[in-house]
Amino acid sequence: MKYDARACHYNRDTGCVELLLRGGRKISIDCTGVEDMLDVTMAQRSELDYLIYNDPLAYADLILNGEPEKYLKNVTGGHRLEI
Repeated sequence: MKYDARACHYNRDTGCVELLLRGGRKISIDCTGVEDMLDVTMAQRSELDYLIYNDPLAYADLILNGEPEKYLKNVTGGHRLEI
């Protein structure tokens, strides 16, 4: 997919990263839905939040084309809190 990087941002009102494709199509990624689907830890949520606020295009690319589970495991470790 070809992205228009100038038209990618986080919309605080909707909680979505909004991405405009070069063909004019819009994609809206529900960040809360992604976190729920991935069942993230607090450390992983912090990493996703960092991307959302600082590099929404990288976040969109990770969710749409990457392997978010593998990325989060590598960046924060695969450890979960045991109860």
